[in-house]
Amino acid sequence: MATATAAATLLLTPNGAAADPTPRPGAPVREGSGPSDSGGAAEVPESATARALTAPVTELTPDAGTVRGYPRERVLTPDPENPADKSIKLGLTPYHAIAPELNALQRLGDRVSVEVTGRSAGGHRLYLVTVTAPESARQARAQERLRELIENAPVAAAADPAVKRDYKTPVFFNNNIHGNEWEGTDASLKLIEKLATAQDGSTTDLLAHHRVYFNITANPDGRIAGTRANAGGFDLNRDFVTASQPEVRAMRQIAIDKQPALMVDLHGYVNGTLIEPTTPPHGENYEYDLFLKNTYANALGMEAAVNSLGYTPEADGVEPAQIPFRDQEEGWDDWPPIFTPQYMPFHGTVAAHTVEFPMAVNNDEYDELPVTELRRRASINVAVAGAAMRASLDYARTHRGSLVADQIEVFRRSVTGAAQVPVSPETVPGVPGIGPEDVYTTDFPRAYVIPTGAGAQRSAPAAARLVDHLLANDVQVRRATRDFGLGVGGKTYAKGSYVVDLRQPKRGMANVMLADGRDISDKVSVMYDISGWSLGRLWGATVDTVRTSELTVPDRAVHAAAKVGYVAPGSTRWLRLRLDDAREIAALNSLLADGVAVRRAADGSAIVPVSARRKAVVAARTYDVVFDATKESGGAPLRRVRVAAAVTPGELFALREMNFDVVPVSTAVLDAGFDWSRADVLFASSGLDPAELAPAARAALDTFLAREGLVGRGATGAALNAAAGLLTVDVVEGNPDANGVVRVVNSSGGGVTAGAPDHSFVYAPVWFTGLGAGVRVEQSYASGVSGSPLVSGHWRALADGSGGPAQAAGRAAVVSGPHAVLFGTEPLFRDHPKGEFAQVARALLTVS
Repeated sequence: MATATAAATLLLTPNGAAADPTPRPGAPVREGSGPSDSGGAAEVPESATARALTAPVTELTPDAGTVRGYPRERVLTPDPENPADKSIKLGLTPYHAIAPELNALQRLGDRVSVEVTGRSAGGHRLYLVTVTAPESARQARAQERLRELIENAPVAAAADPAVKRDYKTPVFFNNNIHGNEWEGTDASLKLIEKLATAQDGSTTDLLAHHRVYFNITANPDGRIAGTRANAGGFDLNRDFVTASQPEVRAMRQIAIDKQPALMVDLHGYVNGTLIEPTTPPHGENYEYDLFLKNTYANALGMEAAVNSLGYTPEADGVEPAQIPFRDQEEGWDDWPPIFTPQYMPFHGTVAAHTVEFPMAVNNDEYDELPVTELRRRASINVAVAGAAMRASLDYARTHRGSLVADQIEVFRRSVTGAAQVPVSPETVPGVPGIGPEDVYTTDFPRAYVIPTGAGAQRSAPAAARLVDHLLANDVQVRRATRDFGLGVGGKTYAKGSYVVDLRQPKRGMANVMLADGRDISDKVSVMYDISGWSLGRLWGATVDTVRTSELTVPDRAVHAAAKVGYVAPGSTRWLRLRLDDAREIAALNSLLADGVAVRRAADGSAIVPVSARRKAVVAARTYDVVFDATKESGGAPLRRVRVAAAVTPGELFALREMNFDVVPVSTAVLDAGFDWSRADVLFASSGLDPAELAPAARAALDTFLAREGLVGRGATGAALNAAAGLLTVDVVEGNPDANGVVRVVNSSGGGVTAGAPDHSFVYAPVWFTGLGAGVRVEQSYASGVSGSPLVSGHWRALADGSGGPAQAAGRAAVVSGPHAVLFGTEPLFRDHPKGEFAQVARALLTVS
């Protein structure tokens, strides 16, 4: 995580945070996380987006017949020396020195193995180090069989003496996921050296019965540049539910293939050292009783180890360690599965921690403190990280049997459909302070159905994308081999529909992704980060919940979604491409870039001449989209839109994902003299303030907006609209803390929201009143049964009663006019709500 505050007065800002100005003494203060948090616009190179979109995922566990033993040594080619690496100033290991260091560690004996799990968005290698006693290929295959037994046949695994006797319990240390929180990498390199050479009984026993995995630097781009984000501008510790970035996909594969029972994610900076478990609310899809039991016990060991280092506030400026579950009321929660330790439990991890080093060395401290002081602080942090890891290994060694047994129990409950066990002093003895505020459980449905066939044709690309994403997260998906009914309102599903049976090992993963989530506004006063994220509501596919007790469906397991790409045969003169999905927008933009004459239909879809059939076939295969036959020839021609974008990194990434021609801009870029002939439309949400522009830049912007137009989001977009006088609207800003999934009502006709889902995502929601002549309401916040549009998340009114969901209900969320479209929602938030992307694309096409 980043640093956070436990104070109830914490204020969050879109995509990030601002610290409470007067936190209580000792409270962690949340740190901003880059351009989207500071109000700046993303200026990410297009190459980083291209790498992120195309980077393959390395399979760390190949088929059983090709499993190699340990050690798995490889000689790494050194990277060119980079004197600008920000690690150097701190006396820490620069990225270019890591490969030689790993080569040297492998030469120390037969315990250390190095594998490359992929490459970062900036093109740097990602290293996974395994430390364990040597294994033959046969022994490694046996370990893989035991791992699979634990996951897929947990009842048998619980009774199998080979599991207790032979299984090497996996432990995972994740380092440097925030690039400017460096020290975990150096502490891990020191610990690997110790484990490689130590001959004491504890070490040999540990390595005989465990595999210890180290992700050396999860974010080499940020390590080198001294930035929290990777080269794509993403906070990787917010990306797990979406997995847009290659570094996160690499970590996801480690979780799947290695199945850690215990993991620690090493961060900075909170003084004293912060060691999870967290405050409420707790993720409702966890087997939280097992998680809390182990995570709290290991936290106590880490706390003792860190405090025993002997650092004091008086001598060193180091405060005693803290455990949020025990020491704080709220503000550091484990609710969303976007952080590493909150994602890993869905793969069987029963002890998962964020650990925050105490001594800040980044941001202002990095720039302002003397090098000697920075290095003193960094050395303390390295020692703290080392103590936390050593304590975790001690816990794993002394609790090996119970860790494996609890992991087996997680999977047993899942495959048998057993109920969760609510936490209480009786169910989790030894953990103080458990109260009703800590009880979060969910009612797992029997299954989910993702329909296909004629009735679901509009969402076919979205359904395929969602299924592939579930499979990538190790969720088992099956496909109906004939039509079937489930008694769900008498509904019948077509052959080929997908079924996600929740009696499977990763039921928590399936449910945390597909369920609506919960409105937790009345549970806590403040949340650490987002509170709603439903793929079932936000990714564009139809997802039905099945509550029947029996599930009898003729089906088969699938390992990839069926391709839906199709071009209608025959002699029709015209082909129609719907523009309801991001993939369809990407296909359209590829055709426009290739010179195809495309026209817009009355319903907003794209009409392609049959003379471009070959190019349509390529687009259908590339983007997995459908071109139907139509008699409609279309109206106005569509053209390739060049977008000047003052946006957050996630929005910039989403625009490029849809193949828009994008040039990033900001206040600074415009002041430097931007050539507006390079753009057809401005999309603005962050980092562009007309009041701060120099006169010449302001005049050029006004001229452009009057001639072309604006797509704006949030307060920044609304301010630009007001400055340019494009749409006559009054702007109401909701509670800036508010975020989650909301119900919306889309306008009829072929406007911006045609074909859009009836749910959207908000963060610091905005709505529009006082609509002037010519202003069209494209989308409104729904009133809902309770008078609130919020489905899941956290949205309270402000202290004066304003800014809440009741005030937003029925109000315009998206409005348009001849030269502008304004969004009060977050349709591209962190590249996540895939089903909403097309709204922005339609807006760009309409305005331009």
